[in-house]
Amino acid sequence: MGDVSAGVFLELLAREAAVVEYERPLVEARARRALPEEIDELERAKRHALEIRATLERRRRREAELVALFDTAGEIAALQELDAVLQAIVRRARRLLGTDVAYLTLKDADAGDTYMRVTDGSVAARFQRLRLPLGAGLGGMVAQTAAPFWSPNYPADPQFQHTSEIDAAVAEEGLVAILGVPLRLGSTVIGVLFAANRSERPFARDEVTLLSSLAAHAAVAIDNARLLQETRAALDELNTANRLVRAHSASVERAAAAHDRLADLVLRGGGVEDVAAAVGDVLGGSLLVLDAEGRLLARAGGHAGCPDEATLAEAVAASRASGRAVRADGCVVAAVAAGMEHLGALVLSGVDELAGADQRILERAALVTALLLLFRRSAADAEERVRGELLGDLLAAPRRDPDGLRERARRLNVDLDAPHTVVVVDADGLPRQRVASFATRVAADRKGLAGSHSGRVLLLLPLQDPGVAARTVAQALEHGLGGPVTAGGGGPGTGPDGVAAAHQEAVGCLEAMLALGRRGTGGGMADLGFLGLVLGESRDAGGFVRRTLGPLLDYDARRGTELLATLEQYFANGGSLARTREVLHVHVNTVTQRLERISRLLGEDWNTPDRALEVQLALKLHRAAEA
Repeated sequence: MGDVSAGVFLELLAREAAVVEYERPLVEARARRALPEEIDELERAKRHALEIRATLERRRRREAELVALFDTAGEIAALQELDAVLQAIVRRARRLLGTDVAYLTLKDADAGDTYMRVTDGSVAARFQRLRLPLGAGLGGMVAQTAAPFWSPNYPADPQFQHTSEIDAAVAEEGLVAILGVPLRLGSTVIGVLFAANRSERPFARDEVTLLSSLAAHAAVAIDNARLLQETRAALDELNTANRLVRAHSASVERAAAAHDRLADLVLRGGGVEDVAAAVGDVLGGSLLVLDAEGRLLARAGGHAGCPDEATLAEAVAASRASGRAVRADGCVVAAVAAGMEHLGALVLSGVDELAGADQRILERAALVTALLLLFRRSAADAEERVRGELLGDLLAAPRRDPDGLRERARRLNVDLDAPHTVVVVDADGLPRQRVASFATRVAADRKGLAGSHSGRVLLLLPLQDPGVAARTVAQALEHGLGGPVTAGGGGPGTGPDGVAAAHQEAVGCLEAMLALGRRGTGGGMADLGFLGLVLGESRDAGGFVRRTLGPLLDYDARRGTELLATLEQYFANGGSLARTREVLHVHVNTVTQRLERISRLLGEDWNTPDRALEVQLALKLHRAAEA
């Protein structure tokens, strides 16, 4: 009978029958009124079968949990980002234990507590920001003791140290049953892993073990992710350092190349244009080289922007004070100075950033530019002295060594045998040295000479018309000096003697202009009317007559009129129209019409005292020449 009962229950175990089916053999035995011994035997067989079934069920569940745990461990191990690892841990914990919520806290070594790091299934913001002091609440006990704790009804469980903050957050989330296990690395607790339900639930020891196993894998995965993150950060720092080293190395090489190039151009006598080109090639962008007055000396690169005058002046002052290049309105400005003397500025634009060795390149270029400007000034001063000495010798002793004077002039690209005009300058109130410096520039631009003689600045220019030369010089110097300049011209003259004579005429012309109150203008003897005729060395009477009466002479010659004769009689009769009519034997209206024609030809001011004197003198010279 025992074998029969065992066979029945083995069959039920084999086909994994439901628990209720294990009652069927007993029901059938009672129905056929089996002996009590048989029924007792069936009861024992049923009990053993159910025990075997429960054991098999636990093992299957444990196997499934282990498979899920290994799958979880594999998934977590494959993750590299720390946030992804933490999210995977709590998601798997909630799934494995079938709870409403799972969450994870990490230990804060600085604050000495744990803080909520990630949750799954949570809905309360307050709960998600919760911090748990060591020893407080269920999680605080786990973190402090490094042992798992659980409670089927945490809010009513007196074994834990409750705090108002923790209880309020737990209540807001609606949690009742809570299980917490430590996340341990060796003997160090780095956090706590929780599974929680919103209804009362006892946690079996197998569930505690399962969550603890997950926590063990999770702690390793967290540590690995953290180490990987730190390694990546270290690699990023290393790459950044490597880029900085390469950039620094490149900038050092650029600085060395720029230094060699600047030194070479100084040694071979380069100019500020070469400095601008060198800096533009090395640093890129656009570079302006400005002088002390802000005028452009050289440019490199494309269109270069420049700060406004006030901003530029402020930047140059800051650069001079610090000795470094400074940023201003999107440009980098480096002052060009020699000691306390301001010589100009370098303005670099079109570059995003300039620092380190590149900034020092611009600052070194400013020093080289200052050196070249000083060289240029020294050379100009030397040439000015040579030119001034030649001009002084020409005026002081033109006959002492004319051939030697011609040779000295030839070396300065001046041909004394070509016609030259002398212009003498008066710039009352302006420093003579400054006037002489600007005069030297004006003379150099026109292939002439400039210097000082007898306390006045003068220029020797290869021009034919002394009036044009004087006006040109007066305008150029006034523009450069910012003040009125009076210039008298003489000449033209050829050879040393001719230059000396032109100088005397220019001095007389200037003195006459100053005496007549014609300051701030320029002109020659011809521009002084009859005074020019009297004072001038040439005594060009015919030229004076032509300049004064030319329109009347031409009109009478073309039309056969008698405007000149009418004008002579008009002056001879004291300006009387009646007496002029009688002498000419014409009607008074005819005299009036002729005088109106004369006004249109000579100008309305022909009868003013100064012009009338010139016109009468010209009439007498004309009659004398005809006689």
